Amino acid sequence: MFPFVKYRKIYFLFSLILVIASIVSLALWGLNFSIEFTGGSELRFEYKNEVPDISSIKEYFEKLNLENISIRRFGEKGVIVRAKEIDAKTQEQLFSELKKNEEINPESITFEEIGSIIGKETTKKALKAIILSIVAIILYVAFAFRKMGRGTKPWEYGIATVIALIHDVLLPVGIFAFLGHIKGVEFSLPVLTALLTIFGYSVNDTVVVFDRIRENQFRFGRLDFEEVVDRSLNQTLRRSINTSLTTLFVLLALFFLGGESLKYFSLALILGTVFGTYSSIFLASPLLVSWYRMKLRRK
Repeated sequence: MFPFVKYRKIYFLFSLILVIASIVSLALWGLNFSIEFTGGSELRFEYKNEVPDISSIKEYFEKLNLENISIRRFGEKGVIVRAKEIDAKTQEQLFSELKKNEEINPESITFEEIGSIIGKETTKKALKAIILSIVAIILYVAFAFRKMGRGTKPWEYGIATVIALIHDVLLPVGIFAFLGHIKGVEFSLPVLTALLTIFGYSVNDTVVVFDRIRENQFRFGRLDFEEVVDRSLNQTLRRSINTSLTTLFVLLALFFLGGESLKYFSLALILGTVFGTYSSIFLASPLLVSWYRMKLRRK
């Protein structure tokens, strides 16, 4: 049986370094929000035959001095171009020039403006969704583990779960801030959706381990709490790894084969799955042991 809890200080230090790196990344560069959050303009090009190379389209738009340009494929013969708000004069020039450009000229163009007010509203709703999710998770875990063995309280399980969740979401967000800085990767609604999905996935994995701890507390009442946690982690380790691997196989296939529109959505899920599996084993349960040890010292 591997003594997971014995090395908990190493896990905590490793997680702390990653969290600090993510916070520094966010502080230095921030997130490169897409126009769903900031407001802007979106053009959809539809082509009858072959779609031109994305690099040639990007080169064309860069000549117009548009800010925060992002270009990606959609469907078989479509291209989406997003940028900061385009004024009427630039829009007229854009359509006129596109008709003359034989290489890029699409068969049809759809133009849509997303106002900054809508973008701010989207941001507010996203924050509300995250806060409500965290509160609901604390209440659910505290209720689910209200009948525990000696030495532990229901709220401790809820707080440990939320700490693991913040860890699992903050690290991918920090990575996206870094990618936004070096590669212009946008933090979009699909990425936000992926992060909210991570909440559910991470909680599921953590609750499975906690449930085994509760079961073993009653089954092996004479064992020290640290031994109970170690036994529980060893018993659920194979299940956690197998579940994560099968999920990762699908997500990696999406990342490499799913096209540009799914690339960063699947990347966020991949990061969340890896960090979520790590935290359920090396962070959430060892935290319970640390709190238990602190209470013993006070007596």
